[in-house]
Amino acid sequence: MTISNMVKRKPTKRQLNEWYWAWFLIAPTMIGLVILNIIPIVQTLYLSLFRTGDFGQGNVFVGLDNYIRMLSDVQVWRATANTLLYTIIVIPISISISLVVAVFLNEKIFARTTYRTIYFIPMIAAPAAVTMVWKWLYNNQFGIINYMLEGIGLSRVDWINDPNVALISVSIIGIWSIIGYNVVLMLAGLQEIPKDYYEASMIDGAGPLSKLLNVTIPLLSPTLFFITVTTIIQSMQVFDFIYMMIDVTSPAYDSTVSLVYLFYNNSFRYSERGYGSAIVMLLLIIILIMTVFQMKAQKKWVNY
Repeated sequence: MTISNMVKRKPTKRQLNEWYWAWFLIAPTMIGLVILNIIPIVQTLYLSLFRTGDFGQGNVFVGLDNYIRMLSDVQVWRATANTLLYTIIVIPISISISLVVAVFLNEKIFARTTYRTIYFIPMIAAPAAVTMVWKWLYNNQFGIINYMLEGIGLSRVDWINDPNVALISVSIIGIWSIIGYNVVLMLAGLQEIPKDYYEASMIDGAGPLSKLLNVTIPLLSPTLFFITVTTIIQSMQVFDFIYMMIDVTSPAYDSTVSLVYLFYNNSFRYSERGYGSAIVMLLLIIILIMTVFQMKAQKKWVNY
């Protein structure tokens, strides 16, 4: 059979049936992706080229003016730095703690299922409720954290309003809330690692730390890579914790405002949706660059 005949050959009825079923099964995901992700991105890009009028009416096309204004806005770059710093704090600490907890919970210990449930609870709690609880813990006058600090002879800390401390306070909430999700994914990855590797390492005289570094982490690297990518994207979009804890009148606002919080303020507080959309596009570009870099870097440390 020649190549031309193979190219012109029509698909069989069975092949067509398989294709129809394949598209039918992925259609809900594809439709949801288009409606919830692709269309909003296009609309945001379109809106960023306009100066919005009152009540969403009378938009005026301004081209790249919003982007030019954004590049010269000190607050935008301060928010970018805060967002990146928050991500730098949260990612390594949360993944390291999650890995240790996952390895511990993967062992045969008493009430293992109960511990797994406890660690996952923060993921199912509403971010607003979580932040309100932490806000009480951080309270300068009545918070239990300051009460404990005084109990060991240390002075109180203004966890919420001190510009030098507020971002760390928000980062602690972010770390605490993401650990459960990471632990569940890591546990799934750990259970896929064959026991033969650990038995071979024990025969070679490897200790717990050596097994962790030379067996567990390399074989868990695909899961760690997925967690790293998704956690970075989530951290770059931080909003709930900062919005609930830090008001625009707070002394710590400038040192904690994130890009999403800045987008919210410009779009809904100051009614500048066009400028807010330009800020979101900046965030999208940063996330895309970071994701592409991670995809390139995975070849050096991820073992499939």
